[in-house]
Amino acid sequence: MPRLQVETTYGAAKREAYKQLRAFNARAASKMVFKPVAVTLRERGKVVGMLTGETYWSWFSIDALWIAEAYRGKGHGKALLEKAEGEARKHGARHAFVNSFSFQAPGFYRKLGYREFGRLDDFPAGHSRSWLTKAL
Repeated sequence: MPRLQVETTYGAAKREAYKQLRAFNARAASKMVFKPVAVTLRERGKVVGMLTGETYWSWFSIDALWIAEAYRGKGHGKALLEKAEGEARKHGARHAFVNSFSFQAPGFYRKLGYREFGRLDDFPAGHSRSWLTKAL
């Protein structure tokens, strides 16, 4: 009989779970071929901004977009996003999605053509988390 066990570290268990989920997904839909996308903004070799994500199943999943405070409000975020979307298109992506907390940048994404398709209020307390998408 199987038994439940609480794990204090879950690295190996998590890797196994993802391995099994990827196998199931490949049988149900198709193999997920992940292609990383990373665009950096540099000044004198130092990274002052970056967008990371990955493409799979014709979608571009944006993981993180960060700009150093001194470089914000100067169009660098838009430039990073547009460059990353172009790279994602080269990998076959036709759509993009991202999630952002209300204290981060949902307005930035909306301004650039993303539309909200989901939201969790009070996550974290007093804020919300939004999921946004855009056709590429």
